[in-house]
Amino acid sequence: MSFSVEERGRENTPDYRLYFKNAEGKYISPFHDIPIYADEAENIFHAVVEVPRWTNAKMEIATKDPLNPLKQDVKKGNLRYVSNVFPHKGYIWNYGAIPQTWEDPGHRDGDTGCCGDNDPIDICDIGNKVCSRGEIIRVKVLGTLALIDEGETDWKVIVINVEDPEAQDFNDIEDVRRLKPGYLEATLDWFKMYKVPDGKPENQFAFDGEFKNRDFAIKTVKDTHSFWKALISKKTDAGELNCMNTCVSDSPYCRSAAEAQAVVDSVSVF
Repeated sequence: MSFSVEERGRENTPDYRLYFKNAEGKYISPFHDIPIYADEAENIFHAVVEVPRWTNAKMEIATKDPLNPLKQDVKKGNLRYVSNVFPHKGYIWNYGAIPQTWEDPGHRDGDTGCCGDNDPIDICDIGNKVCSRGEIIRVKVLGTLALIDEGETDWKVIVINVEDPEAQDFNDIEDVRRLKPGYLEATLDWFKMYKVPDGKPENQFAFDGEFKNRDFAIKTVKDTHSFWKALISKKTDAGELNCMNTCVSDSPYCRSAAEAQAVVDSVSVF
């Protein structure tokens, strides 16, 4: 399964958008149309890379826009860039999200005691390759960290690209601790401190910042997939989220290729 991207607007401005297409050249939503599973039997998931490693621009799936393109987050009228927190440079992994998942703000997690953050579930790819913005990769889930962001549960799932030359050696969170010493500690430190330069307090974590293992993480991903299923079938109130899609044929939000084309055509060319 192959995907491509198309840039619109002007880079480094609020108008910049990155739209997605499938192998047939049909515009799709990276939130709703890219399948969660690359190989369900083996628990291999698709992941959308929003922010390549070492970069600072806070790109994200625009969950409230038609077709959910990537765009740069804006805070107080300014484009958002994550500060370098010594000794780190930008994001220390390829950062992104698993499609067809949703952290339901109406669901209070039994483990964290907090509701979801209204976004697809986040991933941190620890593979060696620096990915491209908008790249779709196939990943193995290794574990997860439960960040509590302003009172909301914000899972950070640790994954590795299955095409990484070392992927076969990584099967659970303890493999990361053993083979990449210091990486989990750096990850915890990064998430704790990355908002401090903006004048915010250190982030908090459930489980005292303990990384949960592969089985726990996979269950968490699958739970957020079930929340997404309710969302896309209109069994849950979408609120401000835009659920327009072109491939989920049994969804009341499914639209034609022509309607999707009209959405992209309404945005200025790159």
